[in-house]
Amino acid sequence: MIMVGIGFIALGIVLFMVLNSAQAGTQKDTSGGAGEFTTTPIKVNYPAPELELTNLDGARSSLKDYLGSVILVNMWATWCPPCKAEMPTLQDFYEKHREEGFILIGINDGDTLDVVAPFAKEYGLTFPVWLDADHSAGQAFKAMSLPSSFVIDRAGTVRLSWVGAISAGVLEKNVTPIITE
Repeated sequence: MIMVGIGFIALGIVLFMVLNSAQAGTQKDTSGGAGEFTTTPIKVNYPAPELELTNLDGARSSLKDYLGSVILVNMWATWCPPCKAEMPTLQDFYEKHREEGFILIGINDGDTLDVVAPFAKEYGLTFPVWLDADHSAGQAFKAMSLPSSFVIDRAGTVRLSWVGAISAGVLEKNVTPIITE
């Protein structure tokens, strides 16, 4: 009787482990990424907010400056682990598509220039980085978490939105079609 009980306990543990690993597998990127955890953009349709902030050179920049381009606005912070994790992916996507009229604007949420500039250099960021000391970008886009990202089409309409880190595969699947329209 004891052996039967031990057998049922062992079977239960094995089933738990198999089901748990199968459930974790459903959270993986199945759209061409390297198996990393990712988020999926949702389709939206509203005019891009008017937004003007200071870049790392101290000059004022506006979303209106990029009208006619596809813009990916990424709100992030230097202390945010998922923000750090997605930076190389965003940088690579920007480099791959910038000649096609694509711009990525990284909007830092609350850090100071003396913190953001070394971060941008360390991560090799070549896309524009704006400073948002008063969280006006988050208010304008109604973003409540970091990282948060929004894709604005060439006509100035926000078409995609997501919260959380994103993979290269999901970017290619969802953003590239807007770039090539």
